[in-house]
Order: sequence, then C-alpha cells, then structure tokens
Amino acid sequence: MTKLHLLPVLAALCFAALAGVALAGPKFVIEGRVYCDTCRAGFETSASEYIEGAKVRLECRHFETDAVNETAEGVTDGTGTYHVEIERSHDEEICEVILVKSSVPDCAEIPDGRDRARVLLTGRSGLASRIRYSNSLGFLKTTPLPLCGQLLQQYALGVDD
Repeated sequence: MTKLHLLPVLAALCFAALAGVALAGPKFVIEGRVYCDTCRAGFETSASEYIEGAKVRLECRHFETDAVNETAEGVTDGTGTYHVEIERSHDEEICEVILVKSSVPDCAEIPDGRDRARVLLTGRSGLASRIRYSNSLGFLKTTPLPLCGQLLQQYALGVDD
C-alpha cells in the first residue's frame, strides 16, 4: 500500500525533471544565410551563390551605453545557413548578426553599411516561436560575373545604352 502512495510523488518528480531539461535548452535560435554577391549589386540576385563555411557573430549591446553584453558565433552550412543559439532575452539591448569572414577568397569583401542585420531577441515581442530569422548578409565578389550587366538590366538597375 505504501508503494502506491509514492507513485504520484515519483511521477511529479519525473515531470518536474523533464520540464527542467526542456527549459535548460537555448532560449533563442537565430537563423540566416550568407551569400556571395557575384554582381556587386548590394542584394541577392539569381546569380548569387550561398557560402559554406562563412563566419558570423551575434553581438548584443546595451542601447544607451553601447557596451557589448553578449556575443555568440556561427558558421554556415552547405546551404549558406547559420544557426546561432543564445540563452537569454535581451530586452534592453540591440542585437545584430555581423559578417566576420568568408571562406571564399575571391568573395570576401565586406560591404560598407551592409555588414550587419538586426534581430529582436526578447520574449516580450508577441512571437510564439523562439526562432528568429535574420536578413541575408552578403560578401562582395572581387570581380562581377560577365552576366551581371544583363542581369541587372532585368532588375532595371543596369546602365542605359
């Protein structure tokens, strides 16, 4: 009879332990892609190529003092996608994913003003998912591909003849 009384207590302890394991995981996962801007257009085109092995850094800094409070790094996979995990909410901070290094020697230039993308890392955003998506970031190819002039004309960004 005593063993039956312990069963609900043991079940409650097991449930609490499992809940603790679930909460111990990362609070947020930041996901994005890194590409090679093969036309030096400043945005993704049909000629862009995604980079495997590119390095990015997530940096969270206080919005008033600019002091960096947390960083985390990520590396892209074969599809140019990175996943950076971070443990806590950053309500009073500005968090950005920043280009660090390309794995492609002739596509390693970091464009001025386009080297970072902001991500919202707060639990008070109204978003149910813990996954946050970042805008794609691109390194510039040293020399644009020959097809770029014609491609950019399709985007109405080419030079008029």
